[in-house]
Amino acid sequence: MKRNCSLDEISDGKLYGIDDLVEANCNGCKGAAACCHRMGKSIILDPFDIYRLNVNLNLTFEKLLADKIELNVVDGIILPNLKMTGLYESCAFLNKEGKCSIHVNRPGICRIFPLGRFYENHGFKYFLQINECNHNSKTMKKVSKWIDTPDYKRNEQFIIDWHYFLNDIEEIIKNIQDENQIKNINMFLLNTFYIKEYDTVADFYTQFNERLAGIRKVIG
Repeated sequence: MKRNCSLDEISDGKLYGIDDLVEANCNGCKGAAACCHRMGKSIILDPFDIYRLNVNLNLTFEKLLADKIELNVVDGIILPNLKMTGLYESCAFLNKEGKCSIHVNRPGICRIFPLGRFYENHGFKYFLQINECNHNSKTMKKVSKWIDTPDYKRNEQFIIDWHYFLNDIEEIIKNIQDENQIKNINMFLLNTFYIKEYDTVADFYTQFNERLAGIRKVIG
């Protein structure tokens, strides 16, 4: 999801690399985190997010759709996002105590929060969102430690490839007038990257790259 605003409006004006220190800390929100409530459809899930949930929760994409995630249109593309439920519009993965039940396997957007990603020159840097977290007490953390993502270099390349692939698909869809054709492209994307199960024994990134290469041959 793209944000049409100035970086100066939402950040401390700095861009951070993986080895930089950043002033970010959840400070033990203990289930009271605003970022787990009233987030609407903004917590969009990429294929690795779904893969991680498939593997560690033993839930297929279809089962997740039953009550944990939902599908919505993002910049013309149908993508899954975390579902908000109940009176307080809470993340569907919060437990009875209001704490994250999938914290170890939480999605990438949750993992980096309150950081965001700023894409340029076919890469990205992190920025600190200054208006998103209600907890004022923060400490300096190394970005890599904060994100806590194994095999970071390969994950970084996956994020870049996925982001710019979606940009390409968005441009393709903009130039199509036939609604059925747009629907077919979206269903093809969903089936290829989300619904079709990944081999949980084999390497995810290798499988993703194979699927990405295959779909580019078909739709560019």
